[in-house]
This record gives sequence, C-alpha cells and structure tokens, in this order.
Amino acid sequence: PARSAVSLPTVARRAGAARIADEAPLRVAVVGHVDHGKSTLVGRLLHATGALPETKVAAVRAMCERRGMPFEWAFVTDALQAERDQGVTVDAGHVRLAHGGRSFALIDAPGHREFLKNMISGAADCDAALVVIDAEEGVREQSRRHAFMLHLLGVRELVVAVTKMDRVDYAQTRFDEVRRDFATLLASLGIAGAAFVPVSGRAGDNILDASPRTPWYRDGGLLDRLGGIAPRPSAADRPLRLPIQDVYKFDTRRILAGRIESGRLRVGDEIVIAPADHRVAVRGIEGWAVDGPILEAEAGQSVGITLDEQVFAARGDVIAHPESPAFETDAFRGRLFWLGRAPLRAGARLTLRVHTAETPVTVERIERVVDTARMTDLADTEVPPHAVADILLRGRAVLALDAARDLDRTGRFVLLDGPDIVGGGLVDLDGFRDRRARPARKATNIARVDHRVTAEMRADRAGHRGGVIWLTGLSGSGKSTLATELELRLFGMGYQVYVLDGDNLRHGLNANLGFSPDDRAENIRRAGEVAALMARAGFLVLTAFISPYRADRARAGKPARH
Repeated sequence: PARSAVSLPTVARRAGAARIADEAPLRVAVVGHVDHGKSTLVGRLLHATGALPETKVAAVRAMCERRGMPFEWAFVTDALQAERDQGVTVDAGHVRLAHGGRSFALIDAPGHREFLKNMISGAADCDAALVVIDAEEGVREQSRRHAFMLHLLGVRELVVAVTKMDRVDYAQTRFDEVRRDFATLLASLGIAGAAFVPVSGRAGDNILDASPRTPWYRDGGLLDRLGGIAPRPSAADRPLRLPIQDVYKFDTRRILAGRIESGRLRVGDEIVIAPADHRVAVRGIEGWAVDGPILEAEAGQSVGITLDEQVFAARGDVIAHPESPAFETDAFRGRLFWLGRAPLRAGARLTLRVHTAETPVTVERIERVVDTARMTDLADTEVPPHAVADILLRGRAVLALDAARDLDRTGRFVLLDGPDIVGGGLVDLDGFRDRRARPARKATNIARVDHRVTAEMRADRAGHRGGVIWLTGLSGSGKSTLATELELRLFGMGYQVYVLDGDNLRHGLNANLGFSPDDRAENIRRAGEVAALMARAGFLVLTAFISPYRADRARAGKPARH
C-alpha cells in the first residue's frame, strides 16, 4: 500500500487549525535512518504544540495496550496498517503545527532504503530539513544518503535532532561524537551552520524548553531552532521562468500555457522563448475560472499567455525576460543520484526530463563516482545503485535550463529508462558554452569601417537587393543539388547569386572545425557571418548546411553587423 500524503487526523486538524497561521508554512522534511525515531518525534511535536488533543493520545494509548506494546507516538502519523504492523514509514506524511508565531508543515519522509524514492518526493519542495539521528546508533549509511539527497535537492537549512538521548543516559560526550561525525559529512557537501539539538521523543526532552537532564545544552528547544530558520527567498523575486506545458488554439487565439516557476510576468513584457530565441511581447495573460483581465502573474500560478505575433513554440520551451534568459545547451554535467537496479555505464541511452521538456540523452562520460555509505570516491567506471556520480549527459536537441545553484526549479532533472525513473540530480553548467552567446571578442583596438557604397547603390547597379536563402536538411537529402540548380536558374535570370556549401567551407574557412556539437555551432555561426557579408555586398546567397538546431539557424539569421 502507498499514499501520496497523510493528512493530520480529522480530530487533530480541528483542534490545531485555529493555532496555525494563515501565511505559507515553513516546509520541513523530517528524514533519517530507519528506526531512528522520526515518526515518534513528529508525534511528540504535535502533542507539545497542542495540535493533538488528549482524546487522540488516549486512543493511541488504548490501541497500544490492545497490541500489548509500549505507547508509541509514531502511530499518530503512521496511518497505514502496514506501517503500524512493521514499524516502518512507507510514504511521506504531511502534518501541520504552529509555535512561536510560525507555522510549519512537517513532511515525515521514509527512512528505509527501499522507500528512498518516496523520501525524495517528500523532500523535493521543502525549505528546510529536520534530520533525525539515533544517539545510540550514530550516523548510519542511510543518514549519509539522506544528507546527499538533501544536498542534491538544494535544501541547505538543517536542524539535526540527536534522538533517544535517554538510551545513552543523556551523555554529552556521545552527543558531541554524533555532532562531530555528521558536521564533517555536511561540511564535505558544502553545508555549514546546521543546528544540533539533543532530544528524547518519548520523554519530551528539549522539544519545547531546555531539559534539566541536559544541563550542558543551552541553545534552546527543537521548536525554537526550527522557528529560527528563515524561509527561502520568494520565487517571485527571482528571474522569470515559464516552461511551456502545452500550446492551445481557441478561436483566433494561440495560447501558450504553463506554470510560472519563478519570477513575475506582466502584460506588455518583452520575453524570449528558448531555445529558438524568439523575441516577442506578451499581449495578454489568461487564467481559468478568473473574472476580469489579468495584468500580472507570478511564481506558482498556472497561466496561459498570448503574444503580439505568432511564433513557433512547443512543450519544453522556456519563457524568460531577455535580460536573464535560460542557458541553451545540448550537453551538461549532472550531479546524479542513481536509483536504477543495474549499474549505470557510459553509453547508456535514457530519457531526460527537466521541467516540461523530455528528450533522449546519452551518458557520454562518467567523471566521478561516490560511495555514499563510506563517503569515498570509487575507481569504478560505472555507477552502482544508490551511489552519487558526476556524469556528462548529451542530448539530441538543445535544451533551455539553468544551473541548479542559480534556479533549482529549472535546474533539477530526472532520468527514465522506459517508464521507470532511475535517477535524479542537479544541473551543473560550469565549463559549458551557452549556444546563444557569441564568441568573446578578443581584439580591443578595432573600429568599424563605414562603406561609401550604400545598399541602395548596390541594388540600383544589380537590379535587386541582396539576401540569404537558408536550405537545411540531413546528409544526402539533396540540399546542395537543389541549391546549385537554383543558383543556375537565378543566374540565368540576371541575379548576382552564390551558393555557400557546408563541405566547401570546411575545405578552407572552417577547416579547423570538427563535428562536435560546439564545432557544428561554430561552423554555422561562421557561415551566417559570411552569408550576411555577401548579402550586404548585393548578392543573393544560397546556403546548404546540416543545421538541425533551431537556435543555430535563428542566430545565423541575425549575424552581427559589420
């Protein structure tokens, strides 16, 4: 059995609703190794904040007595019969509580290795994490995996509850050992400033107030430490990202629909649609079941927009403002957590899903493999199940995405093998070139030269204006044959015309370029520049290139002015 979310029991919801603030709660993932006391701690937190009435406590006590077992706070949140019978949290339970003017949504995520995917779904959208570590057992293999997953999911605000302190006689030395071990692990992941609290879920020590059993600890109760966490910056204040989910046509309107992942969008805004680099303006914003016009929308809203001109856009394209566009690339480095049953090897062909885009990709290279159980690099050339790795992924099409450290919503990805999710991770773009960007200008002591012969003078002499006709297609499709025949016909009609063929350019101007994606892009860039120069000289220029990427063709149509 499984569930997508376990709500607070009805009786507790009625009792606690008045105490929970109306503002968006701080979303906190509760994670930890199996049997380290996560659900017990959550049950105690509910009771301590008054979100759990005594009638519910009495019901749980009666149930435990019928089963001949000690009172179990975990039964407050572990609603599935399978969980109660086995003492294992199967899915992510969502509970609400409030303390000190702050409201919290606690997501009690599974700790067992078999339910790791459930833990990921539970923690994926959280502002912070409450990591639970058994004082007696210390940092375990799953504790390390969860630390890695929180790092991959972009969760940086952590409170670590060292639980079951009653089992180690509230010894400060044992608490310090656990804190030192886990802090070292977090530091290796670039996470600093985590708060550590010694607690006992069963006895309630250091939940609300400082416990007399730990006189050596004076940094406040667990709820106070959670209340001190600042929420993440508002997604609405970040650069605009609107991945297109679908395109609809109603009457005469063509509507681009999707969910705004970050930023704000207003009627009249100039936008760029990547990776084709269409620049248009927003004509209107529409919503479902909304009365009156919508002039502005922001992160979290699902909207449809109309444009001031019709351009081709499709699912997976990303809308942004021109001053902060998405990164365009067909290759990137991924920090991956591998969930497949078989090891991942270089050359594997999978399906990449990032925001609303989905495309086939190839694992071009495995750069680094980390054993999360031992926190060491592996010499293997393959990624075993439940390991973390840095891999190079290359797709068949150009994608619009972001580095996860900049915008996590469009910087996370999952990998699928058929219908099965086999991995997930973060996008790393360090060292990769944005295909939109032109090569950096290295010369500085240069100036543009104005021509005394104008375009109009050239057109009067030739009897026609210059221009570029771009032919593209696969190798052997006949584009060069078509271009040369068209050249002959136009020449016979009196036009100044010339064919720029990809193979011919590679004999000279582009002889230093290979056939990698970056070299192909540079080949098209140079061809576009030459075509533009010849068009300004008054020629009709016919091109014949394998140019599969819309972004390359669009850029070639807008070469730099000379």
